[in-house]
Amino acid sequence: MIKKKITTRPFDAAAYLTSETDIAAYLDTILEENDPNLLAAALGDIARARGMSSLAKATGLSRESLYKSLSGERVPSTETLLKVLHALNLKLSVSPLKNECDDSVDLVH
Repeated sequence: MIKKKITTRPFDAAAYLTSETDIAAYLDTILEENDPNLLAAALGDIARARGMSSLAKATGLSRESLYKSLSGERVPSTETLLKVLHALNLKLSVSPLKNECDDSVDLVH
């Protein structure tokens, strides 16, 4: 019996982020995980889909710095995060979590 060699390629989310709708859905899903490293990696995927060189120019950050900040291995600073979101023409929105019971903290005294 002859065994066929199976060739695979690593999955790259950037290859599938072809529209604004895809990007928004991807970020919404990532944000549900509440993981800053995952958010950084997702922004890196989006940056690669759109072009890291143009993002570097738009943010004023070096490509190397962006690759490091958006690798998912570390959490980027808030300043970097906001620059990247702005340059990608994205914004974050805030809404209350949907809880079965309302055990939220009352911040108004």
